[in-house]
Amino acid sequence: MTTFENLLVAATFGGGMTEAQAYDHCAHILEECELSPRANTEAGSLTLLDRKRLELARALASKPDLLLLDEIAGGLTDDEGKALVALIRRIRDGGTTIVWIEHVLHALFAVADRLMVLNFGEKIAEGLPAAVIEDPDVKRVYMGVEA
Repeated sequence: MTTFENLLVAATFGGGMTEAQAYDHCAHILEECELSPRANTEAGSLTLLDRKRLELARALASKPDLLLLDEIAGGLTDDEGKALVALIRRIRDGGTTIVWIEHVLHALFAVADRLMVLNFGEKIAEGLPAAVIEDPDVKRVYMGVEA
């Protein structure tokens, strides 16, 4: 399927819209996610960054209040990561709550208002990003630094 067809499926089946409603909605999302030039491109031939944009766009097509992201910044170059972070920030600033699991810390710091760090399913730190990264348990578990 093309990029646009992917969004139409998400909007009609995930968002409960009619095809007519979904068409304009999806055109807007293509623009927001910087995918308009690739609307008629088969999704399988997109670059890694554009596939990640498409993942976000498909989720947005269903008009979520809460967006769950899992390691979406993985595998991207620094420039690609910055472009993706800018898109995620726009989504957050638009009112969508985001729960984001990520190991690319600079991406999280660029967007997150709050961090929670888990170790084997147990919370070891929570709060403002700058405070969490300085937590002795976080340093020990994730950075191998004895505090």
